[in-house]
Amino acid sequence: MSPSRCRVLWGLCLALTASSLIAQPAAQNEAPPAAAQPPDDAKARAKAVREYGKAGGSEIIPKLDTYLADPDVDVRREAVKAIVDIGTQRSLDALVKACADNDPEIQIRATDGLVNFYVPGYVKTGLTASLRRAGSSIKGKFTDTNDLVIDPYIQARPEVVIALGRIASGGASMEARANAARAVGILRGREALPDLEQALRSKDSQVIYEALVAIEKIRDRSSGPSIVFLLHDLNEKVQTTAIEATGLLMNHDAINELRDVLDRSHNMKVKRAALTALAQMPDPQLHGIYVTYLDHKDDGLREGAAEGLGRLKSPEDTATLERAFNNESKTEPRLSAAFALVNLGKRGMGEFDPLRYLVNNLNSAAYRGVSRAYLIELARDPEVRQSLYPALKEAGVTKDEKTGLAEVLAVSGSQDAVAPLEALSQDTDSEVSQAGLRAVKNLRAHLQ
Repeated sequence: MSPSRCRVLWGLCLALTASSLIAQPAAQNEAPPAAAQPPDDAKARAKAVREYGKAGGSEIIPKLDTYLADPDVDVRREAVKAIVDIGTQRSLDALVKACADNDPEIQIRATDGLVNFYVPGYVKTGLTASLRRAGSSIKGKFTDTNDLVIDPYIQARPEVVIALGRIASGGASMEARANAARAVGILRGREALPDLEQALRSKDSQVIYEALVAIEKIRDRSSGPSIVFLLHDLNEKVQTTAIEATGLLMNHDAINELRDVLDRSHNMKVKRAALTALAQMPDPQLHGIYVTYLDHKDDGLREGAAEGLGRLKSPEDTATLERAFNNESKTEPRLSAAFALVNLGKRGMGEFDPLRYLVNNLNSAAYRGVSRAYLIELARDPEVRQSLYPALKEAGVTKDEKTGLAEVLAVSGSQDAVAPLEALSQDTDSEVSQAGLRAVKNLRAHLQ
């Protein structure tokens, strides 16, 4: 018999062996196909993995798990894909194991699979969805939107966060590291903060940016000092994000650095970020800076100045801020002035009152996020909450206002907010009732 015919017959035998093993995987306690195949027959093992994946179900995961140690990277990739597709809680341990692989594609797929368990559908929008292979390397495109975060009542398992943190600080590629840093932020993974801080030292701007945003989402003020060295970074996106994070984490020790950036930079985006960060940390020494920029020609600088004055809560600024609120023609600076006036005690809900203006802008797709952020901060004051509760029951209140206020109270409410939110969960509009129910869950998690 010729050597070529021998090879053909041997291939047929391999295919028949693989299909016979696949046909009854659950009925027999046989060793997985990897054990039955010659060690160099990676294609047959990969095919077996795909067939197992098609069978689906959590009971298949232990069989797929064995392939995560396969010597062939293509087989391991197929195993990770199948485990991600199954996507049950039993997938988590296997995906955590896959995070330790030295292949960047496997790390990326495992990362997105872990997030997908907590945010169903994430694999369709995350980096996995855009992966393209070019020779021996892979490329993917990060989405521009990076505001996703799980609800407070959802808690990711610590071992999941730790595995993602290890990739963020030392993954097999920069794409894998950046993707893992984004994942940590989505899961609010405090356990991975040391890895995120290490990732800030990367030479890759995307990794640094994703680590900064993740730190912002986690909101642990102890991370503030680790960011200061990036306040003068040459990459505008990194610099502005570092400035924003410094303000959100309220690192008062960085005030002089931020003032230097504000004074020296000729980049308007950077100047806006610096003033807004300073506005997050009200300090009497900054009063003159806020007043100076309140009449600036740039909308963003006027906005930051009003925020700063509002957080200082100096009664002598009330008339100045009322004039700014009444005369301002641009929405964002006017929202900022409204926020400042409510902080100074203007808590009425009349048609032209600043608090009503903030609530009304929950109806705007463009400014809903800005209004919601201001209301979240203001609603920490019990008197402001008492002014808002009647708005949940008013005849003219809109669906967007109800759902927006539910999100606000879920974050900033206290025990007094439980009853109004429970009433909202009984609303006749299904979208409103779902928002109310979700808010109750998040508030109770926050109160624990």
